[in-house]
Order: sequence, then C-alpha cells, then structure tokens
Amino acid sequence: MHYIFEDLFFPPVSEADEEGILAIGGDLNPERLKLAYKSGIFPWFNEGEPILWWSPDPRMVLFLDELIVSKSMRNILNRNQFKVTFNKNFKDVISNCQKIKREGQDGTWISNAMIDAYCKLNEEGIAKSVEVWQDDILVGGLYGIDLGDVFCGESMFSKVSNASKTAFIALVNYLREGNYKLLDCQVYNPHLESLGCREIDREEFMSILKS
Repeated sequence: MHYIFEDLFFPPVSEADEEGILAIGGDLNPERLKLAYKSGIFPWFNEGEPILWWSPDPRMVLFLDELIVSKSMRNILNRNQFKVTFNKNFKDVISNCQKIKREGQDGTWISNAMIDAYCKLNEEGIAKSVEVWQDDILVGGLYGIDLGDVFCGESMFSKVSNASKTAFIALVNYLREGNYKLLDCQVYNPHLESLGCREIDREEFMSILKS
C-alpha cells in the first residue's frame, strides 16, 4: 500500500492490494479527486479514519444497453408516479445518502468533509445528481462524478419504494442520449446486479476509461 502526502500523485492501479486498496492519506481537494476518478480510483473510508483510495478488481459496471427494467418497474414509470430532475438539489441528495439507514451498516462512509468536497465538484459541474420527487418532496436520488463519457456512480438513497431505481433508470437514459460508454458502479452488490450491472476485469475497465 502506498502512502500519499501533499503531492498530487497516485500510483498505478495495478499496485492495489487484493481488496482493491491502492493508497492511504492525502486529502479531498477537488484537484486530487478529479485526478483519482480519471485514473480509475475513488475514496472510501469511515469518518475519523485516514482516507483510503480504492481501485478494485473486478469492477462493477453497467454497459448501458444491458440495463434491466422489470415489467413492474415499467408500469411504475408509465404511471408517472415520480418526477425526475437532474442536478437541481445536489447537496440534499448527498446529505440524504449520508443519513439513510442501510441494511448491515452501522454508520456511513459519507463524512461531512466528503459532502463539502463533492459539493465543490458540483459547483465545477463535475459532480452531478439525479433527484426523484413525489408530491414535491425529495424521496430518492443518486450522485456521482461525470467524466464526460463515463459516469462514476457514488451513492443512492430511497425513502419510498422504487425511488432510487427510478433515479438509476433516468440516469442510464440520460447517459445513453449522451453516448456515454459506461456507468461505473465500483463494487458488487446484488441490487445493482438485478439492474443489469456486472463485474469486469479492472484492466478492461481501465481500457474503456482511457479510450
């Protein structure tokens, strides 16, 4: 594992350990975060601990034409149960992702310092959000980093059934229209798999990211 200090530098992702941890230390300033995502790296750590930088192998991704939308979900979308907006309320989305209780997790990895850092990236037009509304109340959403042709998803939240799925599907449709190559979902979870995401080798992910 590499230790990062003030230099704006990351080692090659091939030097990550078996868990996917590449480096420790550094800070969350916008320039470092931009370099990280462009290099296939993301921060993930618990509050009060040193910053850990990850590049897992394999990598969970969605090829946009592989999105799975169930029949029941199609019915929900066709009923216009939700209103979807893009990048209208980034801070509320990331704050809800921080606060939402998740099965099997005692706390959150989204610290106040991370919220501040990603809000700065949002001001630069790099971090973006999708909001899902029901009766003018924010009930779901997601946020991530937009690299121009790859979108790096960070976190989702849902206060009512199917709100985060609605955000995810809306994002994929947006990315398709923009001819994006990939939606990066970082690490495996069964919910993402049910939506069509799958694991690929880090080497293939990096090849797509750099192409």
